[in-house]
Amino acid sequence: MARFLKAAQEAVRLKGQVTVLLTTDAAIRGLNRRFRGKNKATDVLSFPAEGLGSEGIAGDVAISVTTALRQAAGQGHSVSTEIKVLILHGLLHLAGFDHEADEGQMARREQALRGRLGLPLGLIERAGFSTLSPERRRKDGARGIEVSHPSRKNKSAARVGHPPDEELFPQGLKPKSSFTQPSARLKPRPFKASKPRAKAKAAAKGKQV
Repeated sequence: MARFLKAAQEAVRLKGQVTVLLTTDAAIRGLNRRFRGKNKATDVLSFPAEGLGSEGIAGDVAISVTTALRQAAGQGHSVSTEIKVLILHGLLHLAGFDHEADEGQMARREQALRGRLGLPLGLIERAGFSTLSPERRRKDGARGIEVSHPSRKNKSAARVGHPPDEELFPQGLKPKSSFTQPSARLKPRPFKASKPRAKAKAAAKGKQV
């Protein structure tokens, strides 16, 4: 795995030290919540190095082995192969690529590099989120891999690959809610007030008299 990291980093042309953390869903969920405000697990997070003391350091990549095991089973390859796919994706984010906002540059780069490194389909290709521009993606209703952007307040915010497919949704796709807007047919019925009991009793007494 260390040899692959070196080869992938050279292929990405990313200079500086890279540290890869292999962890669990629970741990990566904590990182996702702390740095991105999202309380859920994901497969890969990238932390670009910035600021003082970052000279010679490219950044860190955190990978959930728990999620990698599930995704490897779904793709029909080994967990080590899946981890390599995640490493490549994380390195591209460290190099400044952003598939959520670019014009397909990261998708094309990932496709070319995974072919050179002997890897199967990359994360972006799996989600069918390749070369469309952001405007075209929104127009066509394409749903792609989730990605975060470093906020101005927190420069160390992570970039993420995509959420795990543990809720019966295809990996990398965000389910659309069926209850975003109430149906026009579901109109509340007007409230009809009943007659006061006192009037009813008075009317009853009057009839008796």
